[in-house]
Amino acid sequence: MSNEPVSRRTFLKVGGTSVAATAAVIVKPACAASSAAPTAPQTSRTLLPYVPKTVASASQLTQGTPLVFSYPDAASPCVAVKLGVAAPGGVGPNKDIVAYSMMCTHMGCPVAFDSGTNTFKCGCHYSMFDAEKSGQMIAGQATENLPRIRLSYDEKTGRISATGIDGMLYGRQANVL
Repeated sequence: MSNEPVSRRTFLKVGGTSVAATAAVIVKPACAASSAAPTAPQTSRTLLPYVPKTVASASQLTQGTPLVFSYPDAASPCVAVKLGVAAPGGVGPNKDIVAYSMMCTHMGCPVAFDSGTNTFKCGCHYSMFDAEKSGQMIAGQATENLPRIRLSYDEKTGRISATGIDGMLYGRQANVL
């Protein structure tokens, strides 16, 4: 062994060559194995379907009177209301029946419907959501719109059903558990 110092250039050449050789040995078998194996399914992209649920008959709803129901499960309180004016996503003969989650998007407190203004109001931190504009947050601490329950309407029977949710229910990572 020599006591001569190793130059910077020699050190980098030897070190770089060692790293490249090690990477080539590791990558080569991995590439060979991946080309021979079948591709695994993308389970991270799986979406669970919403199960339709009958909410009410259009004839049961009166303007300004909320109807409470649960969707997509018993732990998710929702409210359907006949606004008296057509609204985005509204169903029924006049496209004025809408539904929303009853949990405020700020901290999950229950919201109450105000028929005088067609808004939902949270009594905990005073957030307000506009029922005529897809649950848009209009005041308060909330930073997201109130989740809108997608509804379908059967003209023959007058039946209104919940079929999905636009937005994320408070406190959940997924709406369908």
